[in-house]
Amino acid sequence: MTAAETYTAEDHQAMMSTITGFWVSQLTATLAHLEIAEHLHDGPKTAARIAELAGSDPHATFRLLRAAVDPGLVSHDPETDCFASTSLLDRLRASAPDSLRNVALVWNAPLHWQAWGRFTECVRTGENQVGSAVGRSTFDYLAEHPVEADQFSRAMAELSTPTIREAVVAIEAGPGTTIVDVGGATGAFVLGMLAEHPGTDGLVLDLPHVTAAAEREIAARGMQERCRAVPGDFFEAVPEADLYLVKFVLHDWGDDACIRVLQRCRQAMRPGARVVVVDMVTGAPDDPGTAALMDLNMLAIAPGAREHDLADFDRFFAAAGLARTATTELSPPYCVLEVEAV
Repeated sequence: MTAAETYTAEDHQAMMSTITGFWVSQLTATLAHLEIAEHLHDGPKTAARIAELAGSDPHATFRLLRAAVDPGLVSHDPETDCFASTSLLDRLRASAPDSLRNVALVWNAPLHWQAWGRFTECVRTGENQVGSAVGRSTFDYLAEHPVEADQFSRAMAELSTPTIREAVVAIEAGPGTTIVDVGGATGAFVLGMLAEHPGTDGLVLDLPHVTAAAEREIAARGMQERCRAVPGDFFEAVPEADLYLVKFVLHDWGDDACIRVLQRCRQAMRPGARVVVVDMVTGAPDDPGTAALMDLNMLAIAPGAREHDLADFDRFFAAAGLARTATTELSPPYCVLEVEAV
């Protein structure tokens, strides 16, 4: 049977949708930039009124909104000629529960966009192309572009929120437990644990320039008596504790660095302590799940970074003197991996 004989219109349309996927990504980012979700939150409006609120060209705004109907981002009423929000668009509203506004912005901003533009060369060489795309490393670039860096931090928090909500319920922590959020940024994970598990106390460990933000978040949640921010480098040392939270950390680093982080936890563990890794887990090649696509994003923007399967994690644990004792699946592709000293 020839390729022509196996051709279907459905395949053609599916491939067209795949090829033009980046158009929808940029459409979505533009909706976020123009705050369309906010403008439609209190009710339907005409394109002209939305353009007035957004400070955009009326005709171009109409064309944007018309295109947003097909992917379900807005709806249109032909009788009133008004566009209305949908539950999908509401994920782009900054104050919405589980908002993804900053994710839409940062993944379509210059750092990611230009790095992905060189992705073929990345696969050909096996080497990250961020340097050739933006002239410097990922974190050096973000240090020089504070607006994009702020969006990046907020995007990571948005991605973490649903996972943290599930994980804090899945992880046991009795009264008297000291919990360290390793590389915890603003401490959302450990603060969630403290709220869920009375009688526990916590520390947020991150680089010195991050601790001020963590202290503000701790104060905002009224947790000053139970939690504090500790400046440090998790490659060098971590505080003594009963429970270590390692969330979305290991995928940022190469194998040796992952093992080193876990070794530092192993060295500081109190008797009976646990390390809990929360991260994406890739499936088998015939059913890899969405983690495989995120793995390509790591390949595109972060040298040495990648998503891991369970065999990878177990290899890291063994090299650090640890062993996995429990695995709890969260919403795919995330898992809670609990490990103890051996």
